[in-house]
Amino acid sequence: MSLNAFITKETVESDEDGPLSGKTIAVKDNISTKGLRTTCGSTMLEDYVPPYDATVVELLKDAGATIVGKANMDEFGMGTTTETSAFGPTKNPVDESRVPGGSSGGSAAAVAAGEADLALGSDTGGSIRCPAAFCGVVGIKPTYGLVSRYGLVAYANSLEQIGPIAPTVEDAAGLLDVIAGPDERDGTTHEEGADSDYASAADGDVDGLTIGVPTELVDGADEGVEEAFWAALDELEAQGAEYREVSMPSVEKAVAAYYVIAMSEASSNLARFDGVRYGKSGGYEGNWNDAFARGREEGFGPEVKRRILLGTYALSAGYHDKYYAKAQDARAWVKQDFDEAFEDVDVLASPTMPVPPFKLGESLDDPLQMYLADANTVPVNLANLPAISVPAGETDGLPVGLQLIGKKFDEETIIRAASAVEN
Repeated sequence: MSLNAFITKETVESDEDGPLSGKTIAVKDNISTKGLRTTCGSTMLEDYVPPYDATVVELLKDAGATIVGKANMDEFGMGTTTETSAFGPTKNPVDESRVPGGSSGGSAAAVAAGEADLALGSDTGGSIRCPAAFCGVVGIKPTYGLVSRYGLVAYANSLEQIGPIAPTVEDAAGLLDVIAGPDERDGTTHEEGADSDYASAADGDVDGLTIGVPTELVDGADEGVEEAFWAALDELEAQGAEYREVSMPSVEKAVAAYYVIAMSEASSNLARFDGVRYGKSGGYEGNWNDAFARGREEGFGPEVKRRILLGTYALSAGYHDKYYAKAQDARAWVKQDFDEAFEDVDVLASPTMPVPPFKLGESLDDPLQMYLADANTVPVNLANLPAISVPAGETDGLPVGLQLIGKKFDEETIIRAASAVEN
C-alpha cells in the first residue's frame, strides 16, 4: 500500500562530490526547488515551478545529495497530521491506519519507510519534531537563524525554521552540518554556530549533564508515553546525567499565544496568493474583488481558510491589542521562563508529543484537539530555541519521542544527549 509520502516523485542528481554523495533526500514541498514543482500541499500552487533553489537546496546539491522528490505536507504547513494536504493524507509506515504527524509528515514517513536516506522539513510549532516522534525517527528544529529560510514559502516568519529528519542522530547532525550557516539573502541568519561540527557531537557522552524536566510538559501525557519518557531519563541517569523537575508556568499559555501569532502572520503572508502575484488566476468573471475571492475560495483548503480568518480577526482594528499584543506578551513570558530554567540546567526534556499517533481522520473534525497536541513543541518556537526529537521507546507498539531542548545555538549539547538516548 502506498504511503503517499511524496507529492512529486522526481530525481535530481548532483554532479558534486561531497559529504552527502550517495545519499538520497526528500525535500518538503514548501522549499523551493528550481525546475521542480513546489506546491505547499495546496491546490493554490499545484502548477507552480520555482525559477530558483532555496539556499538549503543549493547546499544539498553542493554536498552531492540526490533529491528524490518533494515530500507531502499539511497545506502551507498548517496541521499536525499531514491530512490537510490537497494531494491526500500520508500514512504512517509504522501503522498505516495512523497519521505520520505533521506538517512534515511526508518527510518523516519517507525516511522511516526507507524511501529516502534523509529529509528536510520545516518547523513552525513542532512540524519536524511531531512527525519524527510519530514515525520513530530523529528530527532537529535548529535555533532560529542557524539555517537560512531563503526559498522557504512563508507561513509564520518569526517562528519557522528548516531542519533535518534522519534515521539516526548522527545522520541528522551531519545534515545539519551541511545546511547550517549565515546567508546574505536571509537577514535573520547568524554567524554563531556555523563553524560547529554537529556530527562529532553525537558521541553519547552525558556524564555530568543536568537535565531539567518541566512538570507542565509531562502532566497530562498519555500513560504509555509518560512511562517511556521516564524510562529514557533513567537510562540517561545510568550514563552519568542527572535530572530534576523544574516549573515553567508560562507554557500553559504557549499554545494560545502561538496560534494567535502564527495565524496572524499567516494571514499577512498568504495575502500574496491573490491570482495576480501568485496562485489561481484567470477564467473568473466579474470585478477584481470577486475574482480574488473566488480564486482563494477554490485554492485554499478548510484549515488554511480557518487560520487566515482567525489571523485577520486578531489583527483587525479593535482586536489587535486584545489578542495579538497579549500573545506577544505571553511569548516574552515563555522566553523568560526558559532563560530562568537554563540558569540551573544544561538541557530540558519532555515527551515530544503527549499522545501516540492519531488514527487517520480522528482529529479532522476537532481542530482544537489538533492544536492542543502541540503543547510540548510550540514553546520552543516561541523562544527561538533548538530542540531534537529522538525515539525513546514505544507504547502499544507505537513510537514515542523524547524532546530535548537546548540553549540558543547549543545544538551540540542536545545532539550529544540524544545520541546517548539512541545508544
